[in-house]
Amino acid sequence: MMYPISFKKLVEDFKKLPGIGEKTAERMAFSILMLDDDSVTNFSTDIKNVKIKIKKCEICGTLCEDEKCMICMSKDRSSNTICVVEDSKDVFLFEKLGNYQGRYHVLGGLISPIDGIGPEDIAIKKLIERINKEKVEEIIVAVKGTIEGETTALYIKKLLEDTAVKVSRIASGIPVGAEIDYIDSLTLESALRNRKEIE
Repeated sequence: MMYPISFKKLVEDFKKLPGIGEKTAERMAFSILMLDDDSVTNFSTDIKNVKIKIKKCEICGTLCEDEKCMICMSKDRSSNTICVVEDSKDVFLFEKLGNYQGRYHVLGGLISPIDGIGPEDIAIKKLIERINKEKVEEIIVAVKGTIEGETTALYIKKLLEDTAVKVSRIASGIPVGAEIDYIDSLTLESALRNRKEIE
């Protein structure tokens, strides 16, 4: 039996989300049918608000609802250290650990010549501008251990080799090729604590 058109469209929408297959999408669509009208209205409003209200911080590039994120506006955070990440979701992963008190910089991707992504396509220039403007002593490169991640880390190190800025890389426990967002919090915390300077 074919699903009603509106139901099938909802299933197809859920399948657009990462990691959601046919059966999971169907279960999610059935769950929506079980919600009361107010919950469905709130759910759809929340989805719209995310698209309307969320923007990138003009300083670090992470997600926020204002021009600047709370981390960049905080006077309690150290401006001496910047943790460089690939994506905004990585910022939230490190923030969940609760022990990093520096600032962040979101690259918005990694250098990947095979995919036509060069240094000019990600926020490396903005990172260097921040380093020159702020009193930065250390850059922690916290990107995945792939060829693209290593290429990006080495490129940043090369740009800063004639400066006094220390460039380190998160260390132990991160398997080669692993995605940062799949790493458990204890491993991620250990990797941050045991970071090593890039040579």
